[in-house]
Amino acid sequence: MSTSPAEFAARWSLQGKVLLVTGASAGIGAAIAEELLRLGATVLAVARRPEPLQQAVADWQAQGLAAYALPGDVSQPETRRALLVQVQQNWERLDGLINNVGTNIRKPTTAYGEEEYRHVMATNLDSTFALCQLAHPLLQASGAGVIVNISSVAGLTHLRTGAVYGMTKAALVQLTRNLAAEWAPDGIRVNCVAPWYIHTPLAAGVLANDDYRQQVLGRTPAGRIGEPREVAAAVAFLCLPAAAYISGQTLAVDGGFVVNGF
Repeated sequence: MSTSPAEFAARWSLQGKVLLVTGASAGIGAAIAEELLRLGATVLAVARRPEPLQQAVADWQAQGLAAYALPGDVSQPETRRALLVQVQQNWERLDGLINNVGTNIRKPTTAYGEEEYRHVMATNLDSTFALCQLAHPLLQASGAGVIVNISSVAGLTHLRTGAVYGMTKAALVQLTRNLAAEWAPDGIRVNCVAPWYIHTPLAAGVLANDDYRQQVLGRTPAGRIGEPREVAAAVAFLCLPAAAYISGQTLAVDGGFVVNGF
């Protein structure tokens, strides 16, 4: 079946779409926001720290991109509820939700305190589950809603990142599967992206250890650390109309790490 140039262009564009990205002020989140913006989307950028968020959004707006700053800590229930009210009031729609926000406290399992455990769980898992719930009516109203959850290869195999982090990231993979099946009748696709080590502020500390960095590179067939834009490209693809028949999947952006044998 022949496709017209206009139809082809529409499959690879997010023009007219409104997408919300959490953790959007730096690292992978900022790269995702920019990728979506350059594909024509209006991006509602959410982050806990207002200053870097406002700066990033100002830079995008100066380039003529439709970015808006929504400061807030989505690990807090009241912030999540207020955020979705703001989206409803100001944009009246939501075509995509990118659950990117995340944190980690690297410790042996027996060393975690209750507050540390709760902090990682609330930031990585509770925020995603609750935002999916809250965004559901707006995504359903879109008629072609998309959710992309940012997991990690730590949710697919054992890494030295701490049990709690791995638990939250594995839970996002299963949440993706469940919602993809449950919400398909509502016209909502749900997918997941699982990065390996990427050049971000969160990874910089551990990668500064040269011995550890060499171990990471030795287990990575691509032989290098990934870049935020490489994760962003995968997320953007899953948001595009071109990916309309893809749902419930987890895409590892890892330079071949998870399939590498000994």
